Amino acid sequence: MKKSQAGFTMIELVIVIVVIGILAAIALPKYIDIQRDARVAKMKALYGSVRTAGALAKARCELDLAGALPGCTAAAGTVNMDGTSVAMINRYPASSATGITVAASIDATPDGIIIAGAAPTITYSPVGASLAATCVLSYTEATSAAALPTPILTAPVITLVTTGC
Repeated sequence: MKKSQAGFTMIELVIVIVVIGILAAIALPKYIDIQRDARVAKMKALYGSVRTAGALAKARCELDLAGALPGCTAAAGTVNMDGTSVAMINRYPASSATGITVAASIDATPDGIIIAGAAPTITYSPVGASLAATCVLSYTEATSAAALPTPILTAPVITLVTTGC
C-alpha cells in the first residue's frame, strides 16, 4: 500500500525560512534609507517654505513702507499675510513663533517638526531624526548696521543641514 505524504519536510521548511531571512536582510536597510530620505525631503520642503515666506513677507513690508501704510517699519512692526499678523525685524520676518514660523505656516505637531531656539535664531528639526543636531534648519533674523543716511540691512541667514537625518 502506498502512503501519501501530508505536510512539508524539514528541508523545505528550512529553505523557506532561509529565503525569508535573505529577503528581510535586503529589505530592512532599504526601509531605513526610505525613512531617512523622507526626513531629508521634509527638511528641503521646509527650507523652501521658509525662504519663500521670508521673501513674501519682505515684499509685503516694502509695499507697506512705500505706501506709508501702518504696520511694518524699517526696524520692526508687523505685516498682514493672508489675515495673519507676522512679526518683522529689519524688514524680514522675526525668528519667533509669531515671525517666520507663522509666515511659513509651520505647525509643529501635525508637521512632525520640533521648533527650538529664540531670537536671533530659531531652529526646526524633524521628529525621529537619528541625530537632531545635524538634521536641522536654522533661521537667523536679518540684521541692521547703522549707516548714514540709511541703515545697511542684511538678509536673514537660512541654513539647512541634513547629514544626521
